[in-house]
Amino acid sequence: MARQITKREKRYVTVDVRFEEDGHLRPLAIRYGPEQIYEIDAVKDVSRRAAEVGGVGDRYLCVIAGQEKKLWFEKGRWFVEAKV
Repeated sequence: MARQITKREKRYVTVDVRFEEDGHLRPLAIRYGPEQIYEIDAVKDVSRRAAEVGGVGDRYLCVIAGQEKKLWFEKGRWFVEAKV
C-alpha cells in the first residue's frame, strides 16, 4: 500500500498569549476565525527550529484536546503547518 503524502503550507493565525513574569510568552489559544478557537492545554517544549514549510522560529509543542500540535513564532508572527 502506497503511503499518502500530505502537503502542508504556512498558515498565519491569531494567538491569545500571556506574558509571564520572567518574560516568556505562554500561548493560551489559537484562533482560526471567530468560530474556530482551540484552547491550548499545555506547552510541552519550546525550542528554536526550522519549520518543514520554511522559516526558522520558536517552535511551541502544544497539547490541544489531547493531541500534540506545533505552533511557530517567527519574526513577531504566529503560524501553523496546515494541510493543503
